[in-house]
Amino acid sequence: MADLHEAAEPLLFGFAPPVAIVSAAMAVFIAILVWKKVPALLSGMLDKQIRTIREQLDEARALRAEAEQLRADYAARIASAEKNAEAMIEHARQEAELIVARAVEATADMITRREKMAADKITAAEHAAVADLRQRAVTAATNAATSLIATRHGAEADRALVDQAISGLAN
Repeated sequence: MADLHEAAEPLLFGFAPPVAIVSAAMAVFIAILVWKKVPALLSGMLDKQIRTIREQLDEARALRAEAEQLRADYAARIASAEKNAEAMIEHARQEAELIVARAVEATADMITRREKMAADKITAAEHAAVADLRQRAVTAATNAATSLIATRHGAEADRALVDQAISGLAN
């Protein structure tokens, strides 16, 4: 086996040449970037992006606040509409109850009036029947009395009755 010896590499500024060349190239590249103001340009672009993003965030916040306000307005309108609907239903219920109460009262009044009218008609019919019956009784009694007087009394009997009535008046 052969002994392998490492060969010493030459040094450039105290560094190995590949490392020194890469380091020098990087230093030159960075110097050119700084000289051309690339970091300021990059920072300006980033600042512009940051401003754009902030504006978009502010606009989104404003839109969100507006949306929340609209939602609150619509929720209030819905609540108000529900209250109005409940009030309308309650008012309609009260009116219906009032109408039913009035109808019941009117029906009771009508029944009372009709009962009174019927009672008055019955009373009037009873009075008419009683008056008719009395008239018939009077007519029958008159006819009977006329018939009796005509058959049982003559001129002599009439004189005796008249004399008796006159003597009763004198006393």
